[in-house]
Amino acid sequence: MTANDFRRLALSLPETEQKAHMDHPDFRVGGKIFATLGYPDKGWGMVKLTPEQQHYYLKDYPDVFVPVKGAWGRRGATTVHLKAVSNEALQGAIAAAWRNTAPKRLAEQFPEKARA
Repeated sequence: MTANDFRRLALSLPETEQKAHMDHPDFRVGGKIFATLGYPDKGWGMVKLTPEQQHYYLKDYPDVFVPVKGAWGRRGATTVHLKAVSNEALQGAIAAAWRNTAPKRLAEQFPEKARA
């Protein structure tokens, strides 16, 4: 996957807009960030998962997902190694981050798919 693939997946979600935060592209829904690109460098992205979601992504894809250092990571902020992630895994992680952040009325219109 590439940064453009990450961007395309994020922007495909309803009411998502791209802005910038600390010189990194970010993706927001309802004015709140759910994903960023270029952190810690251009080969990575970040998704805001719950700690439970993060646990499963780390377990299922240990070479792809890494907790952000410090308190943000303990709260679910998770980096994604773009070259190593599959389309399916990235799509699921971005969608989960979007649902976690979207206003409730919007998130309810797009329920989470059951884990296989």
